[in-house]
Amino acid sequence: MAASLALLLAVACTSQTRTTPPAPAAPPVSLPDLSGSEATVQRQINDRYQSLQALIGNHGQPSEVAQAYGDIGSLLLAADYFEVAEPFYLNAQALAPDDVRWPYYLGHVYMSRTDAAKAATSFERALRLRSDDVATLVWLGNVYLDQGEPDVAEQRFARAVTLQPRAVSALFGLGRAAMAKRDYAAAVNRFEQALAADPRASIVHYPLALAYRQLGDTLKAEAHLRQQGTVEVGPPDPLMVELRNLLNSAVAEENRGIRALDARDFASAADHFRKGVELAPDNPSVRHKLGTALSLMGDTRGAIEQFEETIRRAPNFAQSHYSLGLLLVASGDYPRALEQFRDAVRYEPNYVEARLQMADTLRRMGQHDKALVQYDTILAIDPRVAEARFGYAMTLVGLRRYREAHDVLSEAVRLYPDEPRLKEALLRLESLAAAP
Repeated sequence: MAASLALLLAVACTSQTRTTPPAPAAPPVSLPDLSGSEATVQRQINDRYQSLQALIGNHGQPSEVAQAYGDIGSLLLAADYFEVAEPFYLNAQALAPDDVRWPYYLGHVYMSRTDAAKAATSFERALRLRSDDVATLVWLGNVYLDQGEPDVAEQRFARAVTLQPRAVSALFGLGRAAMAKRDYAAAVNRFEQALAADPRASIVHYPLALAYRQLGDTLKAEAHLRQQGTVEVGPPDPLMVELRNLLNSAVAEENRGIRALDARDFASAADHFRKGVELAPDNPSVRHKLGTALSLMGDTRGAIEQFEETIRRAPNFAQSHYSLGLLLVASGDYPRALEQFRDAVRYEPNYVEARLQMADTLRRMGQHDKALVQYDTILAIDPRVAEARFGYAMTLVGLRRYREAHDVLSEAVRLYPDEPRLKEALLRLESLAAAP
């Protein structure tokens, strides 16, 4: 009897061993060469990695180890180390399969590597864990569009709009899906809804123009083509906000400040740029943006101090010369402003905005011949700059060369029929010519 029982137990144990699959081996992890990152970022990542090694060595709880893997993956993803972030997230996901963060961030890792198939798989897994997440639905829709599956993409975008009717990114996605299906009327409707929800989304104008052109409405197509830009409005994305706030670096603070500027939260933007300046005092880009934020807040003196300090530390940073020149023009100090615009153009000869300001300042100072040279140079760099044509014509008026000014303005009105200032100037010039 005892022998039979032992035999049964042995068979049972053998059967269990055969039917239980072995646990998948954890992908090996290692840190990349971090020498190209800021010192503060290097310390952050190295400290977290040492903490992970200590947890593993002390046989930490699976949830703790998963969090440690995920934290490092997020730091690497935030620092653009996409390839190296993947195994950290895979380990976190294996140890904590019900945590939506890890498949969601993996989806972004794969998107950054343009691996649409893996991105879709990861986002679908995240969606199963949190079915009402608008951000996941939008990213999934974008991935399916990239895979050439507009019908599936449309379903994801439509679900996002159901949850959040004014989600610009989802409305834009529905328009793109309609374009892919050649339903141009539906595309126009969705793109117009996206712009109505947020007019700042200038990226919408180009596909909207294409849709209008397909419908035969060339006037609206041209109008939207002139407004095309690159400003996108992404979905509400708390997890990505959390990720972007991880890094303690000047570049990260600069990016946070830029997002605050886009939201017209100038005070928050200035706070982020100040932190960036503290972390990297010689970074001209961050300090210049601090000056910009202060100027937008009405703190002209503080803005001038930051622009002048940027120039002192980085004399060839053209943008600070330009911005300082704008503030000096506003205060009526044309000679000093002209010096700044000249420096901006000296360091960056194709800086059209700076050259235009230099030409306008020369015109205001009565140096018409020099102004004409600058306007000519601008139009040689970019013939589409309507302001240069206007300035050129006004300079000719200042020189009493009215017929030439009339010809320049007539051509400008033909090229830019929607620019009221050009039409008004031409009418005034014609009235002047008709006067006794």
